[in-house]
Amino acid sequence: MADHTNGSVQRRNNGDDRDFHDNGDTSESVVKDNNSTHSPGQSLSTQPVKRFVNQTLVPITLLLIMPNFVIVIWYTIVHCHGSYFKMVSVMFEKSVFSGLVHIWSLTRSPSPVIIWSLVLYCAYALAMMKLLPGKTVYGPMTPKGNIPEYKDNGFLFFVLTIGMFWALVLLLRPFGISPSIYYDKMDEICVTLNIFSLVFCAFLYLKGKLAPSSTDSGSSGNIIFDYYWGMELYPRIFGFDVKVFTNCRFGLMIWALMVCIHAVKSYELHGFVDSMFVSALLQIVYLAKFYWWEAGYLSTIDIMVDRAGFYICWGCLALVPVLYTSVTCYLVTHPVRLGLAVSAAMIFIGLLSIYTNYEADAQKQKVRKTNGDCLIWGKTPDIIRAKYQLENGGIKDSILLASGWWGMSRHFHYIPEIMLALMWTLPALFENMMPYSYVIILTIILTHRSSRDEEKCSSKYGHFWRQYCNKVPYRIIPNLF
Repeated sequence: MADHTNGSVQRRNNGDDRDFHDNGDTSESVVKDNNSTHSPGQSLSTQPVKRFVNQTLVPITLLLIMPNFVIVIWYTIVHCHGSYFKMVSVMFEKSVFSGLVHIWSLTRSPSPVIIWSLVLYCAYALAMMKLLPGKTVYGPMTPKGNIPEYKDNGFLFFVLTIGMFWALVLLLRPFGISPSIYYDKMDEICVTLNIFSLVFCAFLYLKGKLAPSSTDSGSSGNIIFDYYWGMELYPRIFGFDVKVFTNCRFGLMIWALMVCIHAVKSYELHGFVDSMFVSALLQIVYLAKFYWWEAGYLSTIDIMVDRAGFYICWGCLALVPVLYTSVTCYLVTHPVRLGLAVSAAMIFIGLLSIYTNYEADAQKQKVRKTNGDCLIWGKTPDIIRAKYQLENGGIKDSILLASGWWGMSRHFHYIPEIMLALMWTLPALFENMMPYSYVIILTIILTHRSSRDEEKCSSKYGHFWRQYCNKVPYRIIPNLF
């Protein structure tokens, strides 16, 4: 039965309760949500300390650090020529607090151009979520038995938006109008996104407390943690899915647009530069691949496990448009002539990484659609048919794939992800460490995510997960880790 108020459908009694392991991005259908800190082997005496660290200390630390980090990235690129050493020297000359005050004092208040651009883009993105055609797809069943419903039109949105961007660049160029103005106003963008996302997360907290969209919601009793982690798993506002908007239609699309803006600015300053071309091309192809596979992303840990709060929504609204685009932003003022051979090699390795990542996802999809009755690398797939229990007591079947890329390591798809990020960063060469911020942070995030997923899968599948680990003993890097 469809639930039109929250955009999800309740569990359908169609005789098919199968679920499939996501080999790295899994549902926490049987795991208590992250408001709980208890684990069977944990001493009762350590629970209050761990709860304080996880639900108060860590959230407060990140709430204080991350909005400042976004501004520090801009300051490092614009005022320190991409040198973290120069940025840190400002902190040593003053104090950390005084240094941050100094850095913030250099930012400009958001101008009408930036504010209205944000408003108009949000209106456009929301309209396209409804107006563009797309088939209906469903996410995995939630712990409360709800099945999220989506409209799969992400790739069409990406193509339309990028196409409109470049059409406007060409049409407006004779009139002296250029999107490079957004590069020149990057500090205003950072400030605007910080303010907008912090306020939006406060709105999500109040909505989750007063008018949750579905039963997949609740409070930890700690207002700091609830703001940080979020109150709802799948919030909807007037029928719009919040996480699809923040993650896909805003964060990743603004990433793509900012990369294009940096490419335009670089061309205006230096003409064609192969380092910018390599970095921008790989990022745009990667994002095109993401949107092509967007329906699959809606079954990953970001969507299925992480609630809509500061942790994920602020990250997509404010951090992604700044940190993820920092390489091309840096290359605007640090052009590098790589040469044809080096450029071609980086593009080849980058595209191969994208293909490998896509092929790994395709193997999962293939096994899901055929219930394991298919070939992976020309052979019958090695699978474990597991069972697990929902919170409501229902039993579901699941498939753990141990063939193809998923037979090499349990999270092998993180390797091409990191390799790709390295390929679009290497064009900056090694004068400064700042361009490598994203690939370093990505490696840390994915390693941490693999740990989170291992814990959840162990809790969810029990001895079936141990069987899988015996078949695939390495977490990420085959024969090493």
